[in-house]
Amino acid sequence: MSDVQFHTMPDGQRLAFRFASGIGPTLVFLPGYMSDMDGGKASATMEWARANGRSCLLLDYSGCGQSDGEFANGTLSRWTEEVLALIEANDIGRVTLIGSSMGGWLMLLIGLALGDKLDSIIGIASAPDFTEWGRSGTDKARLAAGETVFDDNPYGPDPTPMHAGFWQDGQAQLLLGGTIDITCPVRLLHGQRDADVPWDISMQLARVLRSDDVQVALIKDGDHRLSRDQDVNLLLRTIAALPQPA
Repeated sequence: MSDVQFHTMPDGQRLAFRFASGIGPTLVFLPGYMSDMDGGKASATMEWARANGRSCLLLDYSGCGQSDGEFANGTLSRWTEEVLALIEANDIGRVTLIGSSMGGWLMLLIGLALGDKLDSIIGIASAPDFTEWGRSGTDKARLAAGETVFDDNPYGPDPTPMHAGFWQDGQAQLLLGGTIDITCPVRLLHGQRDADVPWDISMQLARVLRSDDVQVALIKDGDHRLSRDQDVNLLLRTIAALPQPA
């Protein structure tokens, strides 16, 4: 897909996005940590939306993909503001948020900010609070002191950084310890062979969401990415089966 557009934020940084106009609710795909809108699940969501006449927004957070900025300056707060700005700039009404991994944490923060505009959410290996449960005490001490911590990266040759600013911002936005005031339909997909985000995180999330319409699908042989054909097909079936607004 080459239909990339750019939105300029108040600080002058440009955010790359793709938008397909159609009927709502608009599907908004939120990539994972150090990912972008060219990933397989995001692209498949856009293709499905176009084939079915649905409105869809894909995007790159600042410091990722084709957007301006440095990844080291990215935080959940900053990226939440960027997504909300893109939703407003494209005059989007009701929204279905689809969050992958870290995007599953962002979808909760954005969903809370959207209020009545939030129609439904779909989490894929959702990773809320991973700055807490995903870091050792030693790592937390180093991050609190302003250091960058690097992890082995099973998906590429370079180690994955966690910067102190991101970690500190994340620690200020932990959600699993209390009720999350989201009442819309929620669908959570998680592989039970996920080596990065324990599938119990989706179970914890299901328990603390205020919504009564929460369904969790566990894929016994699924990994973290859930990017196989059968996994992507499950995502698309999940989107298609969401309750339609009256």
